[in-house]
Amino acid sequence: MSDHYEVVFSCFLRDDTPASVMNDLRWHLGMDAEDPEDLDDGQLRPLLAPGNDNSRIPGGDIVSLRRTVQGFTQSGERYEWELFARNDWIDDSMLYLRDLLDLLAPHIAHPGYGGHFRDCYDTAVTVFDFRDGTYDPIEISGID
Repeated sequence: MSDHYEVVFSCFLRDDTPASVMNDLRWHLGMDAEDPEDLDDGQLRPLLAPGNDNSRIPGGDIVSLRRTVQGFTQSGERYEWELFARNDWIDDSMLYLRDLLDLLAPHIAHPGYGGHFRDCYDTAVTVFDFRDGTYDPIEISGID
């Protein structure tokens, strides 16, 4: 029997995030059916795509990626990519969590909280803390 985890990404990506990163992210979110060129052979499915009919989290899987105005400069509006994903993952998927963090970290618009994960039957969360193009080390109990 698999353990289930709630995995949440809640962060802003810079507007200049490379197209290749955005393509990979859209694929993971289930917004693009075409497999990215740099897909890891061991990764068989998008990690953030909604559609888990047997979700262990109330409300099920939710994803959103949209380009929004986040401020104004002398030259006009300042845009960022708003990412929100909340998914029920089984323990096997947790093996790929660091791959997603590595994909996003260099493009985070604001350092600090970027999301979290927790065992679906626990209250303790492990936070993703983005800093300087990377993230603080995380421990995934029973997975490492």
